[in-house]
Amino acid sequence: MTQATAILGLLAQTSIHAGTGSNTGVIDLPIQREGHNGYPCVFGSSMKGALRNHAELQHGKSKASVIYVFGPDTNGAGEHAGALIVSDARLLLLPIRSLTSQFKWVTCPDVLKRYQRDAQRFGLTVSMPDIKLSDEQACVHTSGGNTDLFLEEYRFSSCEQDLSNVIDSIAELMQRDDAQEALAKQLVIVSDTMFAHLCQHATPVNAHIAIDSPSKTVTGGALWYEETLPPETLLYIGLAANKVRPPDENKRKVDLPSDQSANWVLTSVIGLFKDKPWLQIGGNETVGMGWCAVTPITGDKA
Repeated sequence: MTQATAILGLLAQTSIHAGTGSNTGVIDLPIQREGHNGYPCVFGSSMKGALRNHAELQHGKSKASVIYVFGPDTNGAGEHAGALIVSDARLLLLPIRSLTSQFKWVTCPDVLKRYQRDAQRFGLTVSMPDIKLSDEQACVHTSGGNTDLFLEEYRFSSCEQDLSNVIDSIAELMQRDDAQEALAKQLVIVSDTMFAHLCQHATPVNAHIAIDSPSKTVTGGALWYEETLPPETLLYIGLAANKVRPPDENKRKVDLPSDQSANWVLTSVIGLFKDKPWLQIGGNETVGMGWCAVTPITGDKA
């Protein structure tokens, strides 16, 4: 089957809460995570819903660029499938507090190699170096003369390595004019074990309360803790577009587009971000959360 593919880089502009519902643990509202490694993520169903909502806001719910790209709404779900495949949003860089700068963008060899494999699957060529680190080491592009690096409460021995290829590949996903310069100063690679630990214990957890309007006091029992991904987090998703799946003529409610190719489907999605390259994902939209800067990278046909 001929597909058109792309990767969307998602650079968080505000905190993101893509939640899993309530929890009986210390954190009442945790974020979505991959089950086998604990890395934060946003599930593909959530991402597809966010993309569909963005398309509906721009074009309306009954347009061909919505119905045939994402599929009919719930009432007509059995008529035909949408033509767009959306992956989970996977973590690439996690911003971590540091004593040696305002923050560091932290990743690990496993995450970088996984991005390389994902990029290949979606028609892109990315090359990541083989990096071996102990749990006490951190790899940087330039140390600025410092031999020690502090992330949260942990102290690392920094080792310099030419990370130009890594920086170039990641910068393509970031909607920042100074991405390469910023990454050269702030990119840190730690061991897979330490990165997994930071992913579990270095994400912000915020306390929330409810105020009784007449008395302006805290409502009894209305305290909860909500986990988020911080601003400057870098995620990415893969898109694979098939050609339009035309429904039976008797069930057809929207005229088919003149171009029904996979390229048309993918272009319809990428075109959503031509003039306004931002997307809102997750919950708490009305308090400004979930906004990401979107950078599309188009792959070859598969």
